[in-house]
Amino acid sequence: MIVKGQKINDRYQIIKTIGEGGMANVYLAYDTILDRNVAVKVLRGDLATDEKFVRRFQREALSASSLSHPNIVEVYDVGEDNGSYYIVMEYIEGKQLKQLLKKRGKLTLNEVVDIMSQVTDGMSAAHDSYIIHRDIKPQNIMILENGLIKITDFGIAMALNSTQLTQTNSVMGSVHYLPPEQASGKGATIQSDVYSMGILMYELLTGELPFRGDNAVEIALKQIKEPVPSIRKKLETIPQSIENIIFKATAKNPKNRYKDAREMHDDLKTALSKERENEPKYQFKYPESTDENIKKSEVRTTPVPTDEDLKKEEKLKNKKNSKEDEFLNKFAETEEIKTTKIEDKKPSKPVKAKDKRKEENKLLLILAIIFTGLFVIVTALVIAIPKLTQVKEVTIPDVKNMTVEEAQSKIQELGLTIENDKYEESTEIEADRVTRTSPQIGRRVKKGSSITLYISSGEGGIILDDYTGQNYLEVKGALESKNISVKIKKEEPQDYNKVSAEDVLRQEPAKGTLVKAGEQVTLYVPDMNTTYPDFTDGTWSLEKIQAWCDKYSVTYVEPSYNMTNDYPEGKIYKQTPAAGTRVQTGQRLQLSIAENFNESEDGTGTGEE
Repeated sequence: MIVKGQKINDRYQIIKTIGEGGMANVYLAYDTILDRNVAVKVLRGDLATDEKFVRRFQREALSASSLSHPNIVEVYDVGEDNGSYYIVMEYIEGKQLKQLLKKRGKLTLNEVVDIMSQVTDGMSAAHDSYIIHRDIKPQNIMILENGLIKITDFGIAMALNSTQLTQTNSVMGSVHYLPPEQASGKGATIQSDVYSMGILMYELLTGELPFRGDNAVEIALKQIKEPVPSIRKKLETIPQSIENIIFKATAKNPKNRYKDAREMHDDLKTALSKERENEPKYQFKYPESTDENIKKSEVRTTPVPTDEDLKKEEKLKNKKNSKEDEFLNKFAETEEIKTTKIEDKKPSKPVKAKDKRKEENKLLLILAIIFTGLFVIVTALVIAIPKLTQVKEVTIPDVKNMTVEEAQSKIQELGLTIENDKYEESTEIEADRVTRTSPQIGRRVKKGSSITLYISSGEGGIILDDYTGQNYLEVKGALESKNISVKIKKEEPQDYNKVSAEDVLRQEPAKGTLVKAGEQVTLYVPDMNTTYPDFTDGTWSLEKIQAWCDKYSVTYVEPSYNMTNDYPEGKIYKQTPAAGTRVQTGQRLQLSIAENFNESEDGTGTGEE
């Protein structure tokens, strides 16, 4: 186990753990030779004891170290120390895209296009060097405070390749982005990374994965057989050009896919241009369902009956036949009783076969009429009762581009309610007008249903969150990325024990305010440069000094009382640290208080000189 302070290869001193996973643990370390912080990823579990994997890991990681691109985490070193295999990388102070998705749910269109442009740009450099990542997913992509994207885990991803479906700790994460050719057992190509990037883009826009299942095999089969769902059915404001990029990237047949990341990157650059506003839906040039792997998988999933299965089937048939015979025998017995009664009444007249058939037909007709009548009644009840009890449905009106007041009035006239309003960035609809509804416009819903209105914040505008307690540097970076000016002001906090120097104390404007590009937000942060006041000026009581020490995390030491006639009785005449000294948490404050000599009635002192 690696602990704080331990040195790897007598060079990389561990500072702290910054990440744990099924494949490796990641540590922040200090490179004692090059005087810089680095990230050290140490293989764990059965991977470190798999010689074949370790050799491939070292080879592929060294290959990845040749990559140099702003959007790829730089690999510095690969090695082994006392049985621990490690890879040393550039240290990134940022978050995984997965963490950002968990916090935000989904990202805006402009954010996704920017992120995917950086991802495809970085992967273009890798593909130009014939290096395949093989495990593109949001857990392997970091985003910095300034919005810069960094792709990680080239070495481990490439080394895993064919074994990743057997890694129980990572399979459920990776299989969601697995291209169909890999899911069906074929080797990965450059176009495999393109497929994974298409799935990633879908997830960033919707906050959801296109394929879900109870296990990895179920998801893998969906990757092979099912097309990626239309994103415009979930988000109707998404341009067709964006959906086309996802369709083309996630085509089952690689012939219908982008040739490499660079081709996808070039398509992304013009995706939001006016020239592509009315772009038609992408049509696949080659068939999507002719893959041999699909046919093979379908054949494999059809079970071949065994001898035991055939015996069970024969038993069920015999059981069914016996029940049918039992029913016929009972029916025959009933008819026999009826016939006997008729014969008792008319013993002199034998029952002819023709008359018997007439009786049977008559009975069957009566039974048919009864069952038909019951069927009609039940069907009528099933159809009629829901119609009598169901709530009337109404169609959500088209309120797009209306003011909030106009939209609310039109929706409420139909007996619907407004649940809440949400703002979102829009380049098409001006600020403070409705962009869409949820459920969407034109959908039929029950009267009394709640509707959410989405309101345009304009291009570059945002609705402020409550930033209290957050790191002001992160908040500042996020706001400035939206072209919003940020001003930092310092003020004294109410309790220094409960805040750090980077915390936001309060903000102007308040949470929920719409702020547009070019406008200013003021963040108030703690003023930690406090100095000691002059406790000897006669205005401070011991109780006030004790309260001051508690506020600034200063240790209050019991004062020392010194015999002197140079100062009045009880006066604080000395303090350590001195007035004007900068306050530091945990310091000790020492006070000296005057205690006068006692005097006799004749005026002569009785104290010692």
